[in-house]
Amino acid sequence: MAKVVLENVHKSFPNRNQDSATVPIAGETLGISTKKTPVARSKSRSTAVSILRSINLTVEDGEFMVLVGPSGCGKSTLLRSIAGLEELTGGNIFVGDRKVNNLAPKERDIAMVFQNYALYPHLKVYDNLAFGLRRKGAKLEQKYKEKFNAPQSSIFQHIEDLLVATTRSLPKQLRYISKKEKFVNRQVREVAKLLQIESLLNRFPKQLSGGQKQRVALGRAIARNPQVFLMDEPLSNLDAKLRAETRAQIVKLQRQLGVTTIYVTHDQTEAMTMGSRIAVMDRGHIQQIAPPLEIYNRPANRFVAEFIGSPPMNFIEVEVRTPLSIANGEFRTTLPEVWKKSIQPYQGRSVLLGIRPEHLTIKPPAPKNIPVEIDSVEALGNDTYISGYFLGDLAPNEALRNRKTFLQARVSPDFSVRVGEEIWLSLDLDKIHLFDPKTEKTIWLS
Repeated sequence: MAKVVLENVHKSFPNRNQDSATVPIAGETLGISTKKTPVARSKSRSTAVSILRSINLTVEDGEFMVLVGPSGCGKSTLLRSIAGLEELTGGNIFVGDRKVNNLAPKERDIAMVFQNYALYPHLKVYDNLAFGLRRKGAKLEQKYKEKFNAPQSSIFQHIEDLLVATTRSLPKQLRYISKKEKFVNRQVREVAKLLQIESLLNRFPKQLSGGQKQRVALGRAIARNPQVFLMDEPLSNLDAKLRAETRAQIVKLQRQLGVTTIYVTHDQTEAMTMGSRIAVMDRGHIQQIAPPLEIYNRPANRFVAEFIGSPPMNFIEVEVRTPLSIANGEFRTTLPEVWKKSIQPYQGRSVLLGIRPEHLTIKPPAPKNIPVEIDSVEALGNDTYISGYFLGDLAPNEALRNRKTFLQARVSPDFSVRVGEEIWLSLDLDKIHLFDPKTEKTIWLS
């Protein structure tokens, strides 16, 4: 097992959006002075598109780290860079005490589980699980020599390999099984038992369901006994029920094995329930790294607050009028005393008030409650989700006033509400968040 350290990692791709009829001058994109050539220049110079920017991350030995973010934020590119499938533009990656920037993927002692399973269709489940073990070569050879006290002679090894190769096509009872292959067999059987896929070992991938394929892909990674597991959205192809079951199984396996794991997902439920820590990414940057509940309760900025949580956090622009009073149109309330020092610099200015849907409740009309016209109602049985528009939203100008504030609330199913009805929502003032409207960073309690 090993710690994974990323130091100032950058990744960019060349921008190929150029006029296809022209070619840029060689060296021009590198800032090198070049002589004019008869080849026509492109109207727009080639510029690099930055995918990852200044990524600094330490994943501790045995930790389950989840990278979460919207599509296109760079999380899969980061995972592929750690695996060696993408070449870095800048920065360093360490696995254990080794710098792996220039090592081939097979030399990094990392196992990766892909989104599409990536099983070999012509091999049975047993051989899919054994494939990585057989390819490990010298390391595996040393393991089985130590375990079985096999002779160290290379001549003996050549004879064994020759016997295995020449008898492979014979009936099973006539084949020669080397001690190395016996070791592989033992490893495969142990992994199959761990994942409860012993009955599937003689099937081909096309004979498996999606959940079974996923367990085989996990098994192939586990069988190699790597220093690090990398998982790229491995549950995205499964149905909801199977996803929940497999999610719990992966967490249990990771705790049993104690292998450092980096898991990529866009599903915040997976992130919150699986990771010991979460790294939230957006547009190539890591926005916040923290345990799940800290991410949820103390988001670093508006993006994290809005991305983590379902339904997402509501935001209302309010004006700070007195040391603790905030208002917007018909809505005005007094904040708890603990906010006094933090919002003092914002006197007479606007801030963003954030409140999660579960921290809103239906109450009688009052200035401290928010008037909302219901736009939709989703009754789920155990909860009811209502969505609507804030009435009387007072913005600094008419253009902003025409852009209504949309709010969502999770309320008790005992409340009977209809579309078009006007209700009043009360805020749990102990659960509010405040954000700077320009930087969108959290205004922390002093």
